[in-house]
Amino acid sequence: MIRNTLFVFIWLFTLSIPALSQTYLLDSIESNYSFINWKANKIKMVEKSPAFKTFFKKLDTIARGGEEDLHIFHIGGSHIQADIYSNRLRSYLQTMTPTATGQRGFIYPYSIAKTNNPGNYKVKYDGNWRGYRCSVRKDSIAWGLSGVTAVLKDSISNVKIIANGNTYHDNMYDFNKIRIFYDNWSTDYEISFKQDSLVSEIKENKTAHYIEYTLHKTVKEIEFCIRKTEDIPNAEFLMMGIELMNENKGIQYTSIGVNGGSFSFYKRCRYFEEQLRLYTPDLFIVSIGTNDAYHPDFNPKKYKEYYTDLIKLIQRANPNCAVLLTVPNDSYYKRKIPNPRTRIAQKIIYEVAKEQQMAVWDFYEIMGGFNSSQSWYTHKLMPRDRIHFTVPGYRIKADLLLQAIANSWEKELQLKPNSILNQIINE
Repeated sequence: MIRNTLFVFIWLFTLSIPALSQTYLLDSIESNYSFINWKANKIKMVEKSPAFKTFFKKLDTIARGGEEDLHIFHIGGSHIQADIYSNRLRSYLQTMTPTATGQRGFIYPYSIAKTNNPGNYKVKYDGNWRGYRCSVRKDSIAWGLSGVTAVLKDSISNVKIIANGNTYHDNMYDFNKIRIFYDNWSTDYEISFKQDSLVSEIKENKTAHYIEYTLHKTVKEIEFCIRKTEDIPNAEFLMMGIELMNENKGIQYTSIGVNGGSFSFYKRCRYFEEQLRLYTPDLFIVSIGTNDAYHPDFNPKKYKEYYTDLIKLIQRANPNCAVLLTVPNDSYYKRKIPNPRTRIAQKIIYEVAKEQQMAVWDFYEIMGGFNSSQSWYTHKLMPRDRIHFTVPGYRIKADLLLQAIANSWEKELQLKPNSILNQIINE
């Protein structure tokens, strides 16, 4: 009986999470969207990127029910901050077997920065906060991995983090450790918990600017208080991120997105590398470029330099990290004309991939190429701006990437006839 890896994905999801598997789109919509270049949906040059062999080997172990730590980072702009299509990928991968679910990991409480928060975790707070994004030229503040910093100048603020928003399992992201990334070079504020007895150990990292609290028990949500220590003029607390942790092995999928984000803006994040080096990513998906190529003053030379610099930064965190470069989607400039500069960015990405031995997922080609965003808009897969996507559009995008990864994984496993997953495929 002939099956492919994608079918195994869906079969495994059906066993573990039926509601999710039933929403998989690509098995039923191909005839409805003929403008999508279905044949182009593949990971290109993956065979020339040795790091993917290690990545697929870890996926294989997890798919067979084995225990393994695997960490995926996905960086981008507003497409990733919204965390619709990245969370869909996260949900697919973390529910394929009982051993696949890792910790929720690094998040940002976007609500306190007055910007859109993903629906898969919740943030409640009080106090007067002001948000700063690395993508806003007039903003100037200390940024870390998230590219967003919220500043508190009030005397007190209570923040509550609920790890599970719209996930299918209430206990999917329980945690017994929490890291708070902040300006720990200052003692103007202190952090305490609503239940002080919950904390069993405290560690601090001055280099990466976080404080880590180990808890006596596993929890689904937590509330902490940020309080000014004394009446100091111009005192402020800088929130740079939060990490929810546990001892689970499995897949951890960290999405890093900031509205308007581009390579040049992420380079403004002073503590980005210090915080990235806390982790050893196995796969790093780069989805930056839509904003870089949006304006007529797009500089191809600088774009290539920024792209190469980011790859080198990733490799400093983990020299064996697989890196997937994704080509930005076709889009419209000021809702008036299709943007011709995305084709230039596409060419540069292929150049970088070839030079750095990286793989490419060419979503620009997949969605139909130049001016294809008009077709996506006509079919209600993009809103009027023809830059972003509707929820159905993001779901298709996620499912396309899942299929491309699965197909590359299958090809790699064909070289290993004794793998257990290959046995499942050919049963």
